[in-house]
This record gives sequence, C-alpha cells and structure tokens, in this order.
Amino acid sequence: MWKDYSKSYLKNNRASAISVMMAAFISALLLSLLCSLFYNLWGYEVERVKAETGAWEGRLTGEIGSEVLELIQNYGNVEQAVWNETCSDGQEGVLDLYFKDKRSIFADMPRIAEMAGLSADHAACNYELLNLYLIRDPKDPALRWVFPFFLAVFLSACLSLVMVIHNAFAVTMSSRIRQFGIFSSIGAAPAQIRTCLLQESFLLCALPILAGNLLGILFGMGILKWTNVILENVERHLELPFMYHPLILILSILASVITVWISAWIPAWKMSRLTPLETIKNAGELQLKRAGNSRILSGLFGIEGELAENALKAQKKALRTASISLTLSFLAFSFMMCFFSIMKISQKETYFEKYQDAWDIMAEVKGTGLEAFEEIDSLQRLPGVRSCVAYQKADAGRVVTQEELSPEMQAAGGMEHAMSEYVSAVSDGWLVHAPVVILDDAGFLEYCGQIEAEPRLDGAVILNQIQDAGDPNFRKRRSFPYLAGDSGTTMLRRAGTDIPDNRDIRERQTAEPAGIMHSREDQTAELPVIVYTQKAPVLREEYGTLDYYELVHFIPVSVWKEIKGQIGGSEENIYIRILAEDKATLEELNEVEEELSRLLGGRYDAEIENRIQERMDNDNMIHGMTMILSVFCILLALIGIGNVFSNTFGFVRQRRREFARLLSVGMTPEGMKKVFCIEALMLAGRPVLSALLVTAAAVILFLKISYLDPMVFIREAPLLPILAFILAIFGFVGLAYYLGARKIMERSLTDILRDDTVM
Repeated sequence: MWKDYSKSYLKNNRASAISVMMAAFISALLLSLLCSLFYNLWGYEVERVKAETGAWEGRLTGEIGSEVLELIQNYGNVEQAVWNETCSDGQEGVLDLYFKDKRSIFADMPRIAEMAGLSADHAACNYELLNLYLIRDPKDPALRWVFPFFLAVFLSACLSLVMVIHNAFAVTMSSRIRQFGIFSSIGAAPAQIRTCLLQESFLLCALPILAGNLLGILFGMGILKWTNVILENVERHLELPFMYHPLILILSILASVITVWISAWIPAWKMSRLTPLETIKNAGELQLKRAGNSRILSGLFGIEGELAENALKAQKKALRTASISLTLSFLAFSFMMCFFSIMKISQKETYFEKYQDAWDIMAEVKGTGLEAFEEIDSLQRLPGVRSCVAYQKADAGRVVTQEELSPEMQAAGGMEHAMSEYVSAVSDGWLVHAPVVILDDAGFLEYCGQIEAEPRLDGAVILNQIQDAGDPNFRKRRSFPYLAGDSGTTMLRRAGTDIPDNRDIRERQTAEPAGIMHSREDQTAELPVIVYTQKAPVLREEYGTLDYYELVHFIPVSVWKEIKGQIGGSEENIYIRILAEDKATLEELNEVEEELSRLLGGRYDAEIENRIQERMDNDNMIHGMTMILSVFCILLALIGIGNVFSNTFGFVRQRRREFARLLSVGMTPEGMKKVFCIEALMLAGRPVLSALLVTAAAVILFLKISYLDPMVFIREAPLLPILAFILAIFGFVGLAYYLGARKIMERSLTDILRDDTVM
C-alpha cells in the first residue's frame, strides 16, 4: 500500500521530487569536492613536511653501538631503524626510527632511549608529521592547526548541508500533512508514516548522491590542475598532484548518506508525532505570528512591498541557512579581495617600487668571505650589467658619548628610553650596536661618488641618520641625524666584549684622523671617518631605526682585511647586488642570471633572485591564493543558493492558498510578479548590503593602519570581481524565484483551490 502510494505521489509531484533530488545532488557534490580537496591538501602537507624535515617519525642522537642497534631494530613496534648520514657529525650518530603503530610512539621513544643508554633529551619525535596523522603530544607547545582546521571546515560544511537538505524535505513533507493526517485517522501508525517518508527520501536521493560524488571528484581534479597552472612559475617544494583513495569515496558517500538521512529523519519524526486532528486542520500555508509594517518597503513598492516583507518573515526559519550562507560567502569574498588588494598595493609601494632601482639580480653566496671572493671583477664585466656590488655584514659595537649626539637626537630623548638589550651604559656614554657593511673596493668607491665624498679606501662612511620608530606612518617616517658629525675617527669594538674604563675615548674620537689603528688587547679598531652621510648605498637593505639605536658603518674590503682579526662577527655569506641596463626585460634579466649562475656555479653554493621574476611569482601566488579561497566562497554561496532553490521549488504547495486569496481580492498577475521580484531583491540584497557595510568598515580600518592613500586603493580596488559576485547572487536567487513563481502563475484560481493531491 505504501509502495503504491509513494510511486503515485512522486509521479504526480515532480516539482517536489526535483527539489529533494537537487538538494541531495548539491550536498553530495560539495561533500565529495571537500573530501577530495582536503585529502589532496593533506597529502601535500605530508609530502612537504617530509621534504623539509624528513620522513622519520622518531629520532635518536648519540653513540649507538651495533648491539644496541640490533636491539632497537628488534623492538616490537619499530618497523625500521636507519642511520641518517646527512645529520650525523662524525662524533654522534643520528638514528631515524619508523613505527608500525604510530600512536604509541610517545610511550615507546623514552623506552628505546633508555635501552640505548641515552637520556630522554637525545630522543625526538617528528611532531609536525605526526600531527598530520592526528597523533599529538600534549607536551608539544606548537600550534599545529592545519589538519584540525580541515576537519573543522568539513564538519561545518556537513552541518550547513544538513540545514539545506532538511529544508527541502521539510517543505515537501509539510505539504502532505493533511494527507498523512487522514491516513493516521484510519489507523496508520507513526512508525509506518516515518518509514514511508524515509523510503521516499532514499529512493529520490540514491542516484543524485552517486552522481554528485563522481562529479565532485572531477571538480577536485580540475581545481588542482588549474592551481598548478596558476603556480607554474612559482618555486615550490612539489606540485599538487591529484591523489585519491577508495576510502575517500566511501567516506564522502557515507557522509552524503548520513547528511540526507538526518535531513529527512528530522521532519519525518516531527510529522509522525502530530495527532490526526492537528494534521487534518493544517492548511499547509506559511504562518506569520505577527505581521509587520515596513514603512520603507511600503513607501517604495506599495502594498506589494509589505506583502513581500511579511512573506519573508514567515519563511525566516526556512531561509535562515540561505541568509547566513550568502552573507558569509559574500563577506568572505569581498573581504578577501580587498585584503589581497591592499596587501598587493602595500608590497608594491614598500618593496617592489621602493627597491626597483636598488637591484635587479641578487645572489647570496654561502660559506665564503668577501676578502676571499675573487670573481667580483668578472661579474662587473658581464654583458648587460650596469653596476655590481658585493658586500658582507658584520656585527660590532661603538661607544657614543652624550656630546656626540645631534641636537635632534637629544631632543628626541637621546638614549634615555633605550632598552638594555640594544644599548649598554658605560663610563663615558653608551655602547650601541654598530653594524658593519663591508663593500668591495670598487663598490665602495662608487658609493663615495654617489654621496660626493672623497674616494678613499682607508676609512669608514657612517650613515648618520636614524628613523623615529615611534612615528606610526611607516611609509614616511620622520628621520633626523644620529650624531653631530664632528668626530674625525670612529672606534669599533668586537661585539659582546666588555668595555674598559678608557677615559680618552672622547679625545681619540675627536682627534685628527691618523690612519687605521687597532688593538688586539681590547679587540678594538680605530678608523678615520671619511664622511657622515644620510644616504645609504644602493642596496636592498634598510638601516637605522630608533628602536635599535644602530649606528651603521660602511667600509671597503681593504679596511676589513686589516681589522677583521680584532672585530670579527662577520656573517658566513656574502651578497651580490646587480643592476642591469635601464628598462631591462625579463628575458634580459634571465640572461644575466644564467651568466651569473655559470660564473658562480663551479665554486660556490649560491641562491639567485630575479626582481621581475620575483614580482611575477608574488603576483601569481596572490592570484592563486585568491582563486582557491574564491572557490570556497563560491561553495559557501552554493549552500545558500541551494537553500533558496529548495525553498522556491515548494512554492506551489506552500503558498497556493496565499496567492489564491490575493487573486480573489483583485490582485493582478502583474502584482503577484512584483511581490516575487521584491522578495528576491530583499533575499539577495540584505546579505549583500550587510556584508558590504562590514567590508567597507574593515577596508577603512586597514587603510588607516597601513597609512595607504584611499585614492590609490580606489584606483586598484577589486570592483569587477565583487560586482560579478553580487550579480551572481542576484541572478541565481532571481532564477530560483522565477522557476517557483512560474509554477504559481501557470495555474488558474480554480486549479489552485482544487484537491491538493495533484500538482
């Protein structure tokens, strides 16, 4: 009997069946897509961690004999134990361990260390890798949120989809309350009614669930391939290969089935609890507890506006998911687009445009000192190279007296507010950090020419400028001279050494320069000051803020060779800055980069950057991130749009009496169409308007914090993508209302008031 009834109902109520099938299809598609993407992102994270830290799960460091190694290899839970040759230093070995049951690793590692005669400090676990397997040590202080974030998003999506599909089932089932009330009055049990409704649900949803899951896999594959195309020229550990596992398909289908079952069971359970009297008298209409009187809508659209407002209030609960999803999706999309635009503008102004005349090619040569680097002349003669400077950094200290400080520096508080980790008080003043930038001799002479100083290779140029870090406008910070600039010499000392009570520091620094003097006893070097300047050399570096009180010295490598034994503190790497010919193209910079690689590749380990390529990589990275996040915003919007469609597909049964009354009192079909249009406009317009207001407030705050000119942002604001998203929301909501309204408008007043078993 129930089988025949269900077949008859589904045959004669195709709109309701389509509503349920579409909701199930959309939910299965989204769940399958999320499962596919998250599995691939998880796989990428696993491979990235293995590439960066290694695939080991546990690690022992220390002296481990062959007998102990055999014991470890025979340990019950140890799958494999191998020596890590790259991490061993000859004195201590590094043994990488792999486990069968990874969940017991935190209990096994201390036992294995004890077995090897080592303390617990010599045992380590690969926390980052284990966390991706959902194995976490409570003692691990790091916030490893990637995988838990994936799970949270997946569960949130499931809950949202339950609300969407639940509404589709609720609308369909509520339209049959009177029918089931009649069945209940003639002896149908609540369990029979509930079973009938659930059987119908699974009959309708079986094929959509399967089709949605398969299409979700194809969509996931396409998104990953599209992402790899966008990030093709960006340096990455590895590409995003599409991976899939049969368990993921089972999981997504199971999640879809559970989602559909919960969505169908809730309204079926509610219907089975109604008494026969409650079901028979139910009219199946939208019920509004308290009618509203919107002066704005009635003033703009008349009586149709008021009717539309009351109809939306009556559907408030059913459309709650749509309102929340559309609001959050558009808010996330507009906020993301504006944030990335501000970030891109800020990067362009503070990095790419600021340093576009400071470098074209940068190379970091590892493990060598500038005094031993002999290829600088060859680099300067490379075709297409306009300027080439090699430099190295070193750390030193310098004593600054009160009398040396400039009037502007003293007016700013001098050293009174300096933190002890940057400035130390000594008997004659303060010991400050004095970073030393060592330039090759030709580059130093070029720098002297830029600042119109005497070209000499026997002294130091002091950057006599400091920026007020207290000025919040980091784009145009206030700056002033550090020193008065009347000292003829400067005394550098090894960083971290104690300051003796030298009473003649002031006299020595104000004396006439007498060449380079250094003392091995107190590890100091006295240099002539060629000039005090407020212009740094053309390098990709920033110097001198009031937070750190640094007094930067620039010296040629010839001077460094004489004082390196006393000062020390040099970094292990040197840097090469190359300026190409004016308006060089990417192809020309690539040619220079290839020549540089050829020249350095034989003897040195070097990392080379290309300014134009780096900017393209940065733009591609931002574009790729924008596209990926946009997909998730679109998926979130689809949840809301799916809710709107499932609701409007129930128009004929849910609202037939409402519009029958309107037609009977004289409302024309044009008036009914106007009501539908106003409802669609309000349903799509409210989320858009509220999200725009929040986004505008956030943008104003970001512009204020970043001190960015609003007109610059307005010229580059992402108006077209945001407008396209708005039009998509209005278009799909309008389409849903058009399909629902067409079903109403196709029927005459007589048809609407006829028996409701046939649609």
